[in-house]
Amino acid sequence: MAKLSVNINKIATLRNSRGGNNPDLVKVALDCERFGAQGITVHPRPDERHIRYQDVFDLKAAIKTEFNIEGNCSEKKFVDLVLANKPAQVTLVPDALGQITSNHGWDTIKNQDYLKEMVALFKQQGIRVSIFVDPVIDMVEAASTTGTDRIELYTEAYAHNFYDNKEKAILPYVAAAKRAHELGLGLNAGHDLDLHNLKYFKESIPGLLEVSIGHALISDALYLGLENTVQLYLRQLSK
Repeated sequence: MAKLSVNINKIATLRNSRGGNNPDLVKVALDCERFGAQGITVHPRPDERHIRYQDVFDLKAAIKTEFNIEGNCSEKKFVDLVLANKPAQVTLVPDALGQITSNHGWDTIKNQDYLKEMVALFKQQGIRVSIFVDPVIDMVEAASTTGTDRIELYTEAYAHNFYDNKEKAILPYVAAAKRAHELGLGLNAGHDLDLHNLKYFKESIPGLLEVSIGHALISDALYLGLENTVQLYLRQLSK
């Protein structure tokens, strides 16, 4: 069974919209764990518009499951934050400043030397590294030479085309996953996965280890309740 890591950025967005600490980010993370989630993901950005840097320290001290910190390692403050907290996993995402959400993977060929340097830095501290990539064979192959432990497939294109032709939409992801396994890379996935498209993705992708889901899961929880929603997502990932 692939693990479910709940991205709680949207909870932080809601909290920040009114100030104070309602909803309580740490409590939500602990509740997600209690409801069955096997991990918690955060993606702090320089403007702290949702996850604040202090949140990362607070979460690290509280949660018991795997902690995954996503972000752009070109930002020194992000690198320092990860090294100070030593999460189970850091996911390297090539976000630009002010970007609303992640919208592409790394060019692992162009950024090969830089990624090697950053992967080595985090792995020296015992942190598992995953690189965010598009489902392109060349990018998967170049990622494998950086020393990274895993890649995370950027699944927006799959989700966008799912209803038109899910069999066609999944093909590049199947090919990328197979090549990743041949190269010894662990496989994560994330972006726009939801209760409608998750099961087919999981069943189609061999050896999927982890999905990180935030926006859709939190949106569903408004109607279905958080505990029920976490359970429904776990059900999509079950064998």
